[in-house]
Amino acid sequence: MAHHSDGNDKQVHYVGDSRVRADRKKLYPKDYAEFPGKTEAFFPDFLLKEWMVAAVFLVGFMTLVMSEEPPLGELADPTNTSFLPVPDWYFLFLYQLLKYKWASGPFVVIGTVLLPGIAFLALMLVPWLDRSKERRPLKRPMATGIMIVTLIAICALTWAAEYQHELQSESVPGRKPNDTTVIGLNEQGYRIYQKNACIKCHGDHLQGLNGPSLLGVGNRLTHDQINHIIDHGRGAMPAGMFQGSPAEKQVLINWLLQQKQK
Repeated sequence: MAHHSDGNDKQVHYVGDSRVRADRKKLYPKDYAEFPGKTEAFFPDFLLKEWMVAAVFLVGFMTLVMSEEPPLGELADPTNTSFLPVPDWYFLFLYQLLKYKWASGPFVVIGTVLLPGIAFLALMLVPWLDRSKERRPLKRPMATGIMIVTLIAICALTWAAEYQHELQSESVPGRKPNDTTVIGLNEQGYRIYQKNACIKCHGDHLQGLNGPSLLGVGNRLTHDQINHIIDHGRGAMPAGMFQGSPAEKQVLINWLLQQKQK
């Protein structure tokens, strides 16, 4: 505080200062425990409010569903063997989980009940598993860890399911790109193609009969990918179908790589 005197002996008092002290205490949000009587129990008070909001949202969502006609695909055809059924995107991670041997077949209960049950139960029990008063994620390793692991698992399984579905779609019989013709029908690669009965599944002009079309295969696959498919199969194609020599296989692969879409 300072003062100034003039001729009339009047004083002017300064009661403030614009400077900020360097040693002032940092401000942190107060903990909920400091407000007794102003908090509420997670169960049932808080959950009841959440369920009321969810009920309102569900009613609005169902109203939109009933008022708007959903976009449907083609009519179901039981004779169409090329149809690849997949669930909606939000179930893709569970769909992918059932493709693994340790979660399907005789162990299907692991992929359908055990693992999903553990994941969703862990998310539901997080408020009781981690009762820390901290609000920063780094200070709550239990809650943060469960959420991160769950999100990573769901995203990875969803991506794997979509990726494998795209690979299967390429193996559907009869699907072929436009404006593509077969190159080198008089070359040795085509003769090897005929000799090894590839023509029975893929057609005399690579158009696809019982197997997928190979037209434009040079745009879609690399040398190593074609070699791997020939050796190990893919989709309905079993492994070991090629009966030629390694040299003939390389000639066939190089010929297939020439088949590119215009």
